[in-house]
Amino acid sequence: MRYNPLPSRLFKKNRKRLFDKILNNSMAILNSNDLMPKNADQLMPFVQNSDLYYLSGIDQEETILVLVKKNNICQEFLFIRETSELIKIWEGEKISKEMAKIQSGIKEVAWSKDFNKKLNEIIPGIENIYLNSNDHPRAEVIVESRDERFKKMIQKQYPSHKFKKLSSVLYGLRSVKDPAEIKAIQKACDITNKGVHRVLSKLKPGVFEYEIEAEIIHEFLINKANGFAYEPIIASGENACVLHYNTNNAVCKDGDVVLMDFGAEYANYSSDLTRCFPVNGKFTKRQKEVYNSVLRVMNSAKKLLKPGVFLVDYEKNVGKLMEKELVDLGLISMKEIKSQKETPAYKKYYMHGTSHHLGLDVHDVSDPNKPLSSGMVLTCEPGIYIPEEGLGIRLENDILIGDDKNIDLMESIPIEASEIEQLLNI
Repeated sequence: MRYNPLPSRLFKKNRKRLFDKILNNSMAILNSNDLMPKNADQLMPFVQNSDLYYLSGIDQEETILVLVKKNNICQEFLFIRETSELIKIWEGEKISKEMAKIQSGIKEVAWSKDFNKKLNEIIPGIENIYLNSNDHPRAEVIVESRDERFKKMIQKQYPSHKFKKLSSVLYGLRSVKDPAEIKAIQKACDITNKGVHRVLSKLKPGVFEYEIEAEIIHEFLINKANGFAYEPIIASGENACVLHYNTNNAVCKDGDVVLMDFGAEYANYSSDLTRCFPVNGKFTKRQKEVYNSVLRVMNSAKKLLKPGVFLVDYEKNVGKLMEKELVDLGLISMKEIKSQKETPAYKKYYMHGTSHHLGLDVHDVSDPNKPLSSGMVLTCEPGIYIPEEGLGIRLENDILIGDDKNIDLMESIPIEASEIEQLLNI
């Protein structure tokens, strides 16, 4: 790993919080993600299951975590891939039992091959089994995960037990960040800031979008980031009106604005930023009008992210802010607003939501039935997209919600139009 390991006390604390929530005489079982095939004998880069990492700190394949609460006594068992001198020669160093104990804070560590034997020893007296699954509301599960395969096996093997979704408990815990998690997210934001300044020094007419992407990943890697937290969007001109554009192969032309949506991942924690820069270093009058409209919505929206607020109500209020800006820009009329039915008129130029949770996943998990609370980290990313003008503007920062005052984790990253122009023309 490139990053400095997070302290084991974080993972100990996370497990304790989970133990406090699950029923007595229960156990929770989590599996690592699979190594996914690419082509021929190649594999895709391994990405750990976020839930397992959150509770163990172990970033390696073939890992199993078992948490047992029996007679109000809590036990923790960690199973990791058995290593050998041969594996060391071909694949490099793997986590040893001692290393796993230090990183996770779990005393009982065994090889994965011993899991089934231990499971048979533990399960007598257990009434409920919490199983892990990807229950993110936007998840499109195409490939059966290790957790899903395990679910089928254990339900067949122990049909008399009660099975419960771990996500119903865990997602609420993950949404409120520990100070150590906030520190990791801030680090990811700081590395992202370095990427922004590198772009500012390289952007000019004739540069390809992928050349900008290359400059960003260079800066990320030399600063110990895992890499991009998600597929970057480098969208110039009319490409910026494609919300999830990531082809990144067009030329940045004189007179266009390039929309860049990217973020570094550090210690498995994500950042998420969007900025828009004039390719030639100067916004036109119209580009600046639209840019400042988005910035006003963003600045107001950030203040609406407060403890006790439900995101559904927040989005409605942001919609009202955007509505006014679009009217002032001459893009929609009051007549259209008054005659709108189910779909608000502003959705013609602002199609997506404003905020999502951020953490181990860029679209992080949360309990949708609970309001925002202090310690949550959310993005704030309004945008206006005008295909007929070949112009798309989106601005995005990551916001830590506080009891009395929010903290913008990207406050130091240039965002005012005048500052951006100045930096582009140094």
